Amino acid sequence: MIFVVFDLEATCWLGRPPKGSNEIIEIGAVLVNKFGEELSRFSRFIRPTVNPLLSGFCKNLTSINQEDVDRAQDFPRVFKDFEDWIFDHDSEILLCSWGSFDKQLIINDCRLHKMDYDWVEDYIDIKGQYHENRGLTKHGGLKKTVKLEGFDFTGIHHRAISDAENLAKIVSKYIDEWYY
Repeated sequence: MIFVVFDLEATCWLGRPPKGSNEIIEIGAVLVNKFGEELSRFSRFIRPTVNPLLSGFCKNLTSINQEDVDRAQDFPRVFKDFEDWIFDHDSEILLCSWGSFDKQLIINDCRLHKMDYDWVEDYIDIKGQYHENRGLTKHGGLKKTVKLEGFDFTGIHHRAISDAENLAKIVSKYIDEWYY
């Protein structure tokens, strides 16, 4: 079993998205084996197509600038590379993210680009399971939880690769507790 610990950043605004859609602009992921050991990392920007200009809110929140996404490839190309990276390991995979929003973003972008996403169903919500396993009714954020678990939060919060690396610390620490 390989845990694909991932995080996404998406186009965002203070209000509702223009044209009704958020698009993924960054994928960050860490592969963790069943012993909690890191195997590999993946980090790529994606050029949005529905709303190609990032809002000021989005740039401030994520620290991703317009040039980062303008130079990037589109979702179909990057997602294919992401799939190839995951399935390069001859093992059963399980997608893991902090909350279910990231899974829904993948499904939405796959639908937008008419791509298959059946394999995305092998998924667990680490945030939900973490809080359930500890009997916590109030769900804390990733940064707070990482610190609560005794780790330093490294990298830049709201950057996909940094959030994935920090989430991998929690996944690895409790590697035998996740159910799927």
